[in-house]
Parts: sequence; C-alpha cells; structure tokens
Amino acid sequence: MYKDKFIRKVLRFIEGGSLFKSGSRILVALSGGADSVALLRVLLQAGYDCEAAHCNFRLRGEESDRDEAFVRDLAGKLGVTLHVTHFDTERYASGHKISVEMAARELRYEWFERLRKNIHADVVAVAHHRDDSVETFLLNLVRGTGIDGLRGIRPVNGRIVRPLLCVSRKEILDYLSVLGQDYVTDSTNLKDEFTRNKLRLDILPVLESINPSIRDSIAETARRLSDVADVYDAAMEKACARVRVDERRISIPALREEVAPKAVLYELLYPLGFNSSQIKDIYACLDGQSGKLFYTEDKVLLCDREELVWKYKEDKGVQPVLCQKIVTCNDVFTVPHIASEAYLDADLITMPLVLRKWQSGDKFVPYGMKGFKKVRDYMLDRKFSLFQKDGQYVVCSGNDIVWLVGERTDNRFRITSATRRILVLRVEIPSK
Repeated sequence: MYKDKFIRKVLRFIEGGSLFKSGSRILVALSGGADSVALLRVLLQAGYDCEAAHCNFRLRGEESDRDEAFVRDLAGKLGVTLHVTHFDTERYASGHKISVEMAARELRYEWFERLRKNIHADVVAVAHHRDDSVETFLLNLVRGTGIDGLRGIRPVNGRIVRPLLCVSRKEILDYLSVLGQDYVTDSTNLKDEFTRNKLRLDILPVLESINPSIRDSIAETARRLSDVADVYDAAMEKACARVRVDERRISIPALREEVAPKAVLYELLYPLGFNSSQIKDIYACLDGQSGKLFYTEDKVLLCDREELVWKYKEDKGVQPVLCQKIVTCNDVFTVPHIASEAYLDADLITMPLVLRKWQSGDKFVPYGMKGFKKVRDYMLDRKFSLFQKDGQYVVCSGNDIVWLVGERTDNRFRITSATRRILVLRVEIPSK
C-alpha cells in the first residue's frame, strides 16, 4: 500500500540520518497545513510518542482562528496533547525592527524550545519537505551564498529535526489522500507575493519544462554539497587557526600563504559583522597602504602593516582609573618586571598625578636612557599599530611624564639605593 511505502521511506530517512531514536518523545509543530498534518500522522502511525504545538500569529484574521480550531479538532480525534499559544507578531516585529516573517520565526522557535524542555521532549519535529529544501537552495543561490547556503535545509539543527525532507509535496498530498485526511490551506501560499513563492510558482515550473526531474536533481546536488561542506569546514577550521594570531589579530603574511586566502578571510570576518563587499575591500587593501579602517555597527577593523586587527568601538562612558599606593622600603628593593605596574621613587614626584591620553609633543626619558625621547618616536620604534597609539595613556606629575602606561617608566623617577618610599601605580578599567 502507498501509505506503508510512505511511512517506510520516512522511517529509513529518520534512522539513516539519526534524527532521533525509536523511544524518543517528539514535539510536533502543527500548523494545520498538509505538511505538518502528514508529519503528525506518519509519526503516530510509526508508533512514536508525540505531543503537538500550534502557534496563532494573528496575521490572517479569521483564517488564523480557523487554523487553530482545525488543529484542536484534529488533536482531539487523534488523542494527542495539544499546546497552543498566541503571538502579537506585528508588534514584536515593529519593536525589534525586523520583518514579520522573521518575527514569526523567532517567536515560534523560542516557544518550541521552552515547551520542549517543559514537557521533556527529546526533539521538535517540523514539517519541511524536499521541495522546501530545493526552494531554499535556489533562494540562497539567487541572493548569493557560500557553500553552507547550498546545502539546502539540514535534517538536524540542534533539537530541531525534519523527518519529511526525503519526500516531495506531491508525495505528502498523496499520503493524506490515501488516509482521507483533510487539512487547511494558508491563502498567502497561493499568492505571488514573496520571493520564495515567486520561485515556487514561477521559476520552478520553467526549470521543470527543461528538466522534469529538476527538484530531484537539485535535492541530490544539495546532499552532495553538504558532504563537501563538511570537508570544507574541517579544512577551513585548520586554515583559520594557522592565520589567527589571537582572537582579534590576523597575520597578513600567513593569510597570503593559504590556498584560498579570500575564503579564509571571509570565514574569519563575516561572523564579526563585516559584509561581503567590505571583506572584498579589506582583502584588496592587504597589499596597499596600512592604516585603513573598516567599520561594523559595534566593531572597527584596522589593516595594519603585518596584521588585521579588530576591536569593539570604544565606550566613551568608561574611562580607566589610576590606582596608586606608597610602600615604605628600608632594604634593597628589586623592581618586579610587571608591564601593568610602575614602581617609582615617591619622594621625587609631585602630587597629584594625572592619567590622560598621550598628546603630540609629549616626551619623556625612557627607563635606562639619559636623553629625552618623543612618545611618538618611541611608539614608532616599537611598531605600534594605530589602535595601540589611539589607546596609549601616560601618567603625569605636573608637566613631566612619569609612566608611559604598560611600557616604560621615566628614568628620572627610577628607584635607587637611596629610595625610601616607593610609589606603585596601576591602571584599571572599571566594570560597567
């Protein structure tokens, strides 16, 4: 029988992809449409322990209420526990400045996960099928994407599973027809209003006129690319580790040594919020003049001489604080080599001390030297990046710099055998 054949196909897909185990408890996302109704029916017929969850997004007036009434009736007939929630989707979208479609997605998946935990379900099953995955593949291709975007919809994503990705929309409808099972239809799916529907209603029929099996061909291509993506991800993880100096620095010479440096740079910078166009410009500046800056909403990236360096945009409300204490010394004192602290002769220094950013014209006598050196020249010799220069502080006693913070103290205020009182300085960033 067709019904048994359909069930066996879905079960083979569940077992082959290790979507969940035979004794798993499953929360089924039930909209009332053909796909979700078929999902619930096939899992119940296969003997799984299921509960259902329905979201009323209040977007289609009486039609939304009709869908809720339908799933309540269906769950009652099937003896399935049903959980229902209502969302003010448009208000949520407006408040978060996102599309209504994105708002509905965020709301339902957040609720599904809370509900899953509450009822101790193992997974949340949603009813995406093969044709949905094909449309996602084409949609990503049209918009522009990397290899991950050409995987289509993945069967497992955390606790979300998709048991029907192995069957087409037509197979689902045939299965429901054999069962004599009705369902509701979302009228917006029949209108050529959204990009996905344009692909479904206009583009795919044209492609099918060229290749009647185009959906199967694209689905198989997506499956092969998913395997390729696994290999790519493993290789890319190693490449990123080779070029990353630390969390915020990328070695330009190491990046150039990679087989596909543009791809490695994309993998490193795209998650930070830099878009494709920016990353292309960043790559182009690697052989150009250093010092160019690139910005996201909360980050800034510097193309320096040998490195790409990023940081968060400074919080103007948070200022470093100078901590100071005086220690009495009666014996020979050995100065600790701690870059974050300064040790000076307290009796040579005039209070109060001032902590400020360095300024053009600043100069001091670096520890171990006899003559003055401009702070600018000191940083140039040390090959400071623009970020380091912008963040450099000095501690002043009157007009004299006593400490270039984190770098050198001034030799004029050094500790000697005659020192009896030691001034210990440290700069801290207060927590917000």
